[in-house]
Amino acid sequence: MGPAVRALKLLAARGQTLAVAESLTGGLVAAALTAVPGASRSFRGSVTAYATELKRSVLGVDGELLAERGAVDADVARQMAGGVRRALGADWGVATTGVAGPTPQDGQPVGTVFVAVEGPGGAATVVALHLDGDRADIRQQSVRAALELLFNELIENARAQDTEQHGGI
Repeated sequence: MGPAVRALKLLAARGQTLAVAESLTGGLVAAALTAVPGASRSFRGSVTAYATELKRSVLGVDGELLAERGAVDADVARQMAGGVRRALGADWGVATTGVAGPTPQDGQPVGTVFVAVEGPGGAATVVALHLDGDRADIRQQSVRAALELLFNELIENARAQDTEQHGGI
């Protein structure tokens, strides 16, 4: 069972929803999710903000941050995840931004990728990746990393809620 299936099962079981913001993956995360039968129970939709300006205007990423650091940045990924969660009215937001190649971007080498997940509490987790391979490999590895991060965050969220409900550790 792949990470998309595992994440969607957990979301459906909890009655929670998901939205995705993608840059370098260009819709591949959304495609992986919608390939799963029953995805519509939890998946609200996605925004492919490939152009840097759309990260600001559609997802609400801070314009000064984008001007200072470019789109390939951990804080940009974090803000994308929160922005898509709010824009599409979802409990969870996932974001991908990075450099798939063939040339560097924003001073970052090919294979530099940031994936982020923001949950209902508003705190986001970001993972920095340094991937090898050609453009297609980097994009596929980014999709897998984003979905695995989502699944792991869903599990951690469940543990935290269980601890809260049962009075301690």
